[in-house]
Amino acid sequence: MAVYTEVTDEDLSTFAAQYDLGAVLSCKGIAEGVENSNFLLVTERGPYILTLYEKRTRKEDLPFFLGLMEHLAEKGIACPLPVPARDGVALRELCGRPAVIVTFLAGMWPRRITPQHCAQLGEALARLHLAVGDFRMERPNALALPGWKDLFAKSAERADEVAPGLRATLEAELAALEANWPVGLPAGVIHADLFPDNVFFRGDSLSGLIDFYFACNDFFVYDVAICINAWCFEIDGSFNATKARLLLSNYRKVRPLSREELDALPWLCRGSAVRFLLTRLYDWLNHPPGAFVRPKDPLEYLRKLRFHQSVRGLGDYFLDDSEAGGR
Repeated sequence: MAVYTEVTDEDLSTFAAQYDLGAVLSCKGIAEGVENSNFLLVTERGPYILTLYEKRTRKEDLPFFLGLMEHLAEKGIACPLPVPARDGVALRELCGRPAVIVTFLAGMWPRRITPQHCAQLGEALARLHLAVGDFRMERPNALALPGWKDLFAKSAERADEVAPGLRATLEAELAALEANWPVGLPAGVIHADLFPDNVFFRGDSLSGLIDFYFACNDFFVYDVAICINAWCFEIDGSFNATKARLLLSNYRKVRPLSREELDALPWLCRGSAVRFLLTRLYDWLNHPPGAFVRPKDPLEYLRKLRFHQSVRGLGDYFLDDSEAGGR
């Protein structure tokens, strides 16, 4: 989440008048994240989140995202719900941007990740993957391998400004991923961006999932790999095997993983690291002037990539031979 588009009081008042939410009491920009402009909107009916979708989010994808949230909520997954205006339509326009109001999800994201957070995340992720089994809308993953190549092409000339040798590292890794990327694994709609700031807790209990604007169709276990990278490394860059083991074991209690999915996990972790390294690198090199957001450090994911490149198998992560047996 972030703020790229400023909303005037007059524009906000006109926009809010289309809803049965009562008077607007306050509207404050949310600085976290990197994609869209987000505001905490408080009305007489309570708090909501107002999102303006910026240029990277395609308008034609928005019905998929909104439909997915509605579907997940119907399946018992705690997530925001789009709020329709008086005419029954949730997706609207504000300040020249597609815009939507969604319900407010109570809770806070964890600033210090504990093993227990990872355990609950694993279970919630598996339940999400089961819940999308009968979701009929589809969206290809625009940030799969072809998308990584495109981002690399746009950033390659200046990559070594961020770290010496980064261009050559990424070029070699993309070639390795293309040669070893798995095929035929169980797939469906994944979240694809389930970082700690997109998972809320109340006390010690997970209270919900937010920010589905990268959701797409891909391998379910790729979503697991994204979470391993986002949740299971410490601030000093070290890999926390306890967190990874709990994340994976609690996921498997709800949705078992096949041996093929487990065997693919090291390559999927490498791919996930490259995906976020490249998007961060692009944003770092193309930071919009005056944006109310700081670009995230791409080198964090270079360090994670180097760890995954060094592993010899599942045992270097978190699994012994008996645990790695799959179903």
